[in-house]
Amino acid sequence: MSSPRAVVLLSGGLDSATCLAIARSEGFETYALSVAYGQRHAAELNAAGRVAAALGAKEHRIGHVDLGQFGGSALTDASIEVPVSGESAANVIPVTYVPARNTVMLSLALGWAEVLKANAIFVGVNAVDYSGYPDCRPAFIEAFEAMANLATKTGVEGLKMTIRAPLIQLTKAEIVQRGTALGVDYGMTVTCYKADDEGRACGLCEACRLRRAGFQAAGLADPTRYA
Repeated sequence: MSSPRAVVLLSGGLDSATCLAIARSEGFETYALSVAYGQRHAAELNAAGRVAAALGAKEHRIGHVDLGQFGGSALTDASIEVPVSGESAANVIPVTYVPARNTVMLSLALGWAEVLKANAIFVGVNAVDYSGYPDCRPAFIEAFEAMANLATKTGVEGLKMTIRAPLIQLTKAEIVQRGTALGVDYGMTVTCYKADDEGRACGLCEACRLRRAGFQAAGLADPTRYA
């Protein structure tokens, strides 16, 4: 019998690389989807190609949708400065939130999954060590899964589509430990909001802070290349 298929949203960062490794470890034939959504740097997309190849994805595609045309986020609008660690106010959704990004990305993954006859989509959202994004919460994942099974030929014909978020309740340290055990080379990944053209991290933004703290808490060396 052939292996079940899964679409894995792969940004090129630490979390999504771990998701791809988990999907592979569970016996899925993996199809990696990265999205060029108008982000200010392409370092993560370049990293995604390396990660997909290293972790044995059957295919890696880059979808294109220009969320940058709407602005509203420091990740897509050069006029909004990416805050450094400690600048974001507590209990406030930060300026690095990209409006509707995860909804759009999951929708693209859902379309490809239908064509592939895959019934699982993996996404690396996390509700523990995260930045306060509303589209990283369990309630959002549950709601999207319900919508996916109402809105698709796959769902109507009875092949349930599942949205898998295996990292959603893990700390960053636990994610690092899980991926390391599965053989992920985190030196290939790029997580920084302000990475340079060579993929080197700024070391100052919240994404860098969370990543660095995760390796420290896991008791593992941080392979991140810093500018």
